Amino acid sequence: MAVARLADSTVRPTIGKGSRSRRRLIQRCILFVFVLLWGSVALWHSFKPLPPGVHVASDWQDVPLQDLRFLNDNTVTDGRGRRIVRQEIFDELLRIVADAREFVVLDFFLFNDFGGKLAPDAKPYRALSSELEHRLIERKRVTPGLRVLFVTDPVNDVYGGAPSPAIERLRAAGIEVVSTNLDALRDSNPGYSALWRMLVAWWDGEARGPGWLPNPLETGPERVTLRAWLRLLNFKANHRKLVIADDGKGDVVALVTSGNPHDASSAHSNVGLRFGGQLARAMLDSETAIARLSGWNGEDFPPQTLAPGAHDPVTGAAAALPTARLQFLTEGAILQALRTAIDTAQQGESISIAVFYLSERSVLDSLVDAANRGVRVRIVLDPNKDAFGRSKDGVPNRPVAAELVRRGGGGIEVRWYRTRGEQFHVKLALVQRGDVLWATLGSANFTRRNLDDYNLEANVALEAGRETPLAQQLNTYFETLWQNDPLTLREYTTDFPTYEDQSFARYWRYRLMELTGLSTF
Repeated sequence: MAVARLADSTVRPTIGKGSRSRRRLIQRCILFVFVLLWGSVALWHSFKPLPPGVHVASDWQDVPLQDLRFLNDNTVTDGRGRRIVRQEIFDELLRIVADAREFVVLDFFLFNDFGGKLAPDAKPYRALSSELEHRLIERKRVTPGLRVLFVTDPVNDVYGGAPSPAIERLRAAGIEVVSTNLDALRDSNPGYSALWRMLVAWWDGEARGPGWLPNPLETGPERVTLRAWLRLLNFKANHRKLVIADDGKGDVVALVTSGNPHDASSAHSNVGLRFGGQLARAMLDSETAIARLSGWNGEDFPPQTLAPGAHDPVTGAAAALPTARLQFLTEGAILQALRTAIDTAQQGESISIAVFYLSERSVLDSLVDAANRGVRVRIVLDPNKDAFGRSKDGVPNRPVAAELVRRGGGGIEVRWYRTRGEQFHVKLALVQRGDVLWATLGSANFTRRNLDDYNLEANVALEAGRETPLAQQLNTYFETLWQNDPLTLREYTTDFPTYEDQSFARYWRYRLMELTGLSTF
């Protein structure tokens, strides 16, 4: 018996030790498999094939200068402290809708009346979302055969957490509203998004139902679900801003802009370009592809075969009208075109950029290289301090500006737009090469998320002789921002030292946020 007890006491600890070792081994295997799966999902959704309609670079099209119109909105303060708001982009959008007889296709990131917080001295917002809603519904009422397709981002119903009454009213009026399927896009925030796809997406659904968390886009009492918040943290969007329509006279017209029909954005500074012609065909193809990706099953829109003003109405011969060249660009194609334009600028030529966010590393490198070749580089930036009543700390623009000024060796000049609660929401680049001005404008900020095939974006590029009215108008716009306006005492921009930021911590925080996608820029 004594021998048996001794043997039992000897074996028992050995068995317990082996069992713990097996458990640890199993746990490590499970952790290894989970990390491997997590990394595989992150890698796949960061580099998976792009869906149709994404990364588009259309053929160049000749467009008569008479059919091109540069538009800009500005909020500026004069020498007496008076706030002056200039708005023409949204008025043009409403005119395009009012003229349409056959079809209207719209794609806008923000379409809501979420107000954020108004600054104490701010004027009330213009109700852009309800103006567009009413114009669309009225146009559909008086022209029942009018086809209207409105592609937008799920942010407008807080990813299903707060259904949009405006969108429901549009649908009730016979307007087709499509919420973009963002899951089909590549993930810009792969560390989080891979976990979300593995653990949450299957449960997420439309994220509807009673919520208990605050609305991330509004300051009122409305509550949204945890699922809506978890979807929001993917940080991805259909960020396009455009409209395409027939003009009521047998031709087609389009407007590409940086502005949203969003009430709290109504005082933002923005730019846009209205044009006609065949370029809208490529835009329609891209938009319908995005809509189909998101569940739309409607009929294709009829092809447009006549470029306005391109042919003589009597003889059919090509009309000798002065033209500019236009190209439709989306997503990564914008980056390729922008870098090509910057990289081919030579000594004595110039690059002028006015943009809300600037942080994409290859663009920064191209700007530094251009400055080192003797190209004049000037940049107007938003100081990144205002966000719908909330304060920001200047990331990414202030650390980026400090880097560019330092690396440019005096060849890169930076000024800041004087925002007072609103944002300098412009996305514009001008490259003067010899006698030709190359430009791009539209929805895309110059960031990794906007230019590296993550968000959906839409820009136009143009080339025009530097003496044409369009080129002069674009150059005058930038020069006015850069130099301010001594005649009216309007102060658009301020010197670089005003918001200069040499913070080591903020610089490396920007770099980490840009690299990982853990940011909203």
